[in-house]
Amino acid sequence: MPATARPLSPHLSVYRWQIQMVTSILHRVSGVALAVGTVLLVAMLVALAAGPEAWARMTAFSRSWIGIVLLVGFTWAFSFHLLNGIRHLGQDLGWGYRIDQFVRNGWLASIGSLVLTVVLWACAFMQWGGA
Repeated sequence: MPATARPLSPHLSVYRWQIQMVTSILHRVSGVALAVGTVLLVAMLVALAAGPEAWARMTAFSRSWIGIVLLVGFTWAFSFHLLNGIRHLGQDLGWGYRIDQFVRNGWLASIGSLVLTVVLWACAFMQWGGA
């Protein structure tokens, strides 16, 4: 059979993006981000155990723009993974399977993770008077 006569499988370009697709992809991405971000947390614990000089270097890195971006990203990944995990738990219990509920809960997890991240960082900035 010539290559041009083969049937093609549908690909992402065939489908219209939906919140279900987005939450599924973001759940996987946030899980990977949490796994990779744990390395940063371990580095912080090692620096804390290594003494004041190492901790000062880690604190300086955490307060740099790249450190803040990594920490905010880690916070968002945690928030999204948590809220989407709660959504999945509800579905495992048999709740939220109607299409309108499924879409609503997907948007709640997505937007809620952004709101939770902003609230957590606002509290941190108010507590410390800035990073």
